[in-house]
Amino acid sequence: MSIAHGTIMGGLSTVPDLDRAMRAYRDVLQLELVEQGELDAELAVSWGCPANKGSRYAVMRPASDAPCWFRLVEQPAHPAYVPNRSYGWAAFECTVEDVWHWPEALPQDLFTIVGPPKVLENIEPAFIPMQALGTGQEMIYLNQVLGDLPDTDLPRAHAPVDRIFIVVLATPDRERSIAWYQQRLGLGRGSDYTLPYSMINDAFGLPPETQTTITMVNHGRLPIVEVDDYPDATTQRARHAGMLPPGNALVTLAVKDLDACSADWITPPAAREGALYEGRRAATAIGVGDELVECVEVG
Repeated sequence: MSIAHGTIMGGLSTVPDLDRAMRAYRDVLQLELVEQGELDAELAVSWGCPANKGSRYAVMRPASDAPCWFRLVEQPAHPAYVPNRSYGWAAFECTVEDVWHWPEALPQDLFTIVGPPKVLENIEPAFIPMQALGTGQEMIYLNQVLGDLPDTDLPRAHAPVDRIFIVVLATPDRERSIAWYQQRLGLGRGSDYTLPYSMINDAFGLPPETQTTITMVNHGRLPIVEVDDYPDATTQRARHAGMLPPGNALVTLAVKDLDACSADWITPPAAREGALYEGRRAATAIGVGDELVECVEVG
């Protein structure tokens, strides 16, 4: 299977109870379990998270066999972490077959719905989004795609919950973040949108009409990273020393050639085995919003 440069190959979330989180992703979202075990030391160090050595993890994949892997890593919850109020990865947006199915289908002991399905304002209605928090306070968007945007192709779902097709970044400097992805990873800049962003407004107690500007980092017509302006009250993400950030912790992107990227890797690129890697070289860098960006070389 050919994987294009910039493709989102995975989103990693941290959870306090792996077995409970697996029930949410496998039994409710209907993703297929493809691997589980304990993190090896080299992989944890490559993420800058040596204290995650030996952490239990699980890897899941959509039933469509799209080249996208959902990873869950078990670690203690951080008492100071509040979703959507700190810099870093804010959400993983998945394409789903029927968004209207999910408000009733998500068990309240495994998911907290923070945004029911609604048609977006001030933007062409290419999809209907819904937002929920998982057991690790990770934010998941369940988006039913209706059509493409003028400069962007959006994937239709071929499973109840399919691939991650946009990852949302909260950053202290939107322009610097966009430039980082352009200059370090060879990605492009898409359109800007300004709209009332209910997730941000609700999280910070702002008036519902408050406008936020977002910019899509893309590769051709492939959407990748939604870079969001966040309010001045946003903070650095609280995290345990030597461990992954809580919630939406790490994003894995495909790159054609790691040697052509100018990112400052935490450790040098190395071939890795197992689900997602399959013998490919991988390396991780830290973006402007302190986000962990793992890149896997797809040739």
